[in-house]
Amino acid sequence: MAIATVRGEEARSSWLPVVALLLAMVSFISGATVAKQLFPAIGAEGVTALRLTLGALILAGMLRPWRVRLRASTWRSVLVYGVCMGVMNLLYYMALRTLTFGVALALEFTGPLAVALLSSRRRLDFLWIAFAVAGLILFAPRSAAVHVDPMGAAFALGAGACWAIYILAGKRAGQAFGAANPALGATVGAIVVLPIGLAHAGGALFQPRILIIALMVALLSTVVPYTLEMFALRRLAPQTYGTLTSAEPAVGAVIGWLVLGETLPLIQVCAIGLIVVASIGTTLTAVQARRNAVPDLAG
Repeated sequence: MAIATVRGEEARSSWLPVVALLLAMVSFISGATVAKQLFPAIGAEGVTALRLTLGALILAGMLRPWRVRLRASTWRSVLVYGVCMGVMNLLYYMALRTLTFGVALALEFTGPLAVALLSSRRRLDFLWIAFAVAGLILFAPRSAAVHVDPMGAAFALGAGACWAIYILAGKRAGQAFGAANPALGATVGAIVVLPIGLAHAGGALFQPRILIIALMVALLSTVVPYTLEMFALRRLAPQTYGTLTSAEPAVGAVIGWLVLGETLPLIQVCAIGLIVVASIGTTLTAVQARRNAVPDLAG
């Protein structure tokens, strides 16, 4: 009975970070749909600046990072994490000016996918990665009539590169600073992006209507997802995190269908199916690995 209880707790502890990561994806993409409403008024640069600045203020009030004992040896990881957070979000919003959610997310996912490929050790991990890659390939435009803006694609790929570094730096920073890390990272990201937003939009950033919508974006796309992601990053292996985030293009497509009424062609439904299989497969593999790691005390 004691062994069964231990294994049950191990299974639950394996599923909790997975659920947190999926909720973070839904929140992040929902915030992006709201953020696009502000692009005509203050541009992608202004939206990113307001989102990270307001998000950093909220996270600081919630997590009180000033209580964390800071050491010079641990500051480097949080600086890299925060800079990548700021640049990643700026490039992603710049990509959304000319790309659809599905294309932008699929291109951005090259970052976490690279982390999964480079960190995998088990043969079964490569099977799930293969499913994810196949799904992403199906998301690519299948007709020459469908134009993908080269500059937007470059921004999305740059965001993916930042995302890859963010995964690795975020895990190290989370181990050093714990729950306070999202507030520290968002603060660094805001310091990086705020001057760019001010230079682009100026005083338009401080209009009451703009601030109210930006506050909603900050809650949905910064406060909620980064808190949940840090919880997940501290408990998942990098390759598991990287493969699980393959669900993000599928989540984006579903939210686009539910919120914006976008229809999905059959080939994209198949792509979503492959990506969901990859996400479920890598989760089950991780859970089984943790169960096997529990010593058989009965023996």
